[in-house]
Amino acid sequence: MNKIYNKIESIIGNVITVKASGVRYNELAQINTRFGKSLAQVNKIDGDTVSLQVFAGCQGVSTGDEVRFLGHEMRVSFSENLLGRIFNGSGEPIDKGPALNENMKPIGGPSVNPTKRILANRMLRTNIPMIDMFNTLVVSQKLPIFSISGEPYNQLLARIAVQAEADVIVLGGMGLKYDDFLYFKDELSRGGALSKTVMFIHTASDPTVECMMIPDMALAVAEQFALLNKDVLVLLTDMTNFADALKEIAIIQEQVPSNRGYPGDLYSQLAARYEKAVDFADSGSVTVLAVTTMPGDDVTHPVPDNTGYITEGQYYLKGGRIEPFGSLSRLKQNVNSKTRKDHRALMDGMIRLYAAYKETLEKKNMGFSISRWDEKLLKYGELFEKKLMDLSVNLSLEESLDLGWKILSECFTKEETGIRSDITDEFWPKN
Repeated sequence: MNKIYNKIESIIGNVITVKASGVRYNELAQINTRFGKSLAQVNKIDGDTVSLQVFAGCQGVSTGDEVRFLGHEMRVSFSENLLGRIFNGSGEPIDKGPALNENMKPIGGPSVNPTKRILANRMLRTNIPMIDMFNTLVVSQKLPIFSISGEPYNQLLARIAVQAEADVIVLGGMGLKYDDFLYFKDELSRGGALSKTVMFIHTASDPTVECMMIPDMALAVAEQFALLNKDVLVLLTDMTNFADALKEIAIIQEQVPSNRGYPGDLYSQLAARYEKAVDFADSGSVTVLAVTTMPGDDVTHPVPDNTGYITEGQYYLKGGRIEPFGSLSRLKQNVNSKTRKDHRALMDGMIRLYAAYKETLEKKNMGFSISRWDEKLLKYGELFEKKLMDLSVNLSLEESLDLGWKILSECFTKEETGIRSDITDEFWPKN
């Protein structure tokens, strides 16, 4: 039986407190005001004093309003009808479609039992050369995209959503500008990917508590699709906004702050979401790719710093490109030997030559004399950046490898590449 209380003890910001018993942490409540109904979530229990974060904010809430505890935590509807739909952080549709209330599933549950998992061993193709060729994304991997504000990280996520070879895309947006939300919607519609996508969107003007719900809702839906033998790619942006929402709530609750004001359990909060990545032994998979913006390009900021201890590498987005230096997919060795015979050798050789190009470029900018070898490196670096590093390039892995050999042949001889002769003899362009 639902518990009903008719007295609110205090209202501070978007948090209300009531005297209640038999209530659980994270339990949902419904507040009936003269303006309508609003959901709230229990976020602190101190004896019989219960604090609730009101989803829609406390504007219009009075101390005499009715609070009805629902007896369960936040849930999300699950069915094939989710595909092509857009919801907010409360699970309500924002695409003018019908509300979905069947087959309600709890969110925020534990990560999958290790006995149900298998070792990540399959490539997830994105048709972006700097990912597929140089830092391969592996099915069930959890990877952040480290970036600074102003970089095209949302454009990169939209391109991945359209091009990735996944059965289902689940997009979770946190603190998005409304223009970015419309951009995702338009790009996925134009690219034909909206029909296999579920979107959970929190814009900057929406209540803070809904921002905290987005990853859990996205990952709960992804896990359910994975249990139906689907390979699911979860795209989250931006986890720093998620952490800032945790910080705001912690301050309201008067928790003792940790590094830079973030709550002391920031690591655990992030890990609880990233660890939902899984490849089930007998069904599908969940792969997580999440943007983490770094204030001031500071990788030691608490959010990217904690993230780095949880995830299996990272992509660095800088200057509108995925940087080959600093970017790392720690699981790529699990699949690179299964793609094509020349993949690993060509990847290593091209990055080695690109590093030499960067040194030559620095030497040139400082006014030193340039040798014939330096001229070859400069030509190579320009072709590499234009034809492979540009994020607008859409090539399969095999096309990227072939293009890599073509670029090498336009700049160097076989011997100058430093790649094993048995590989160059087989794959060097014949023309």
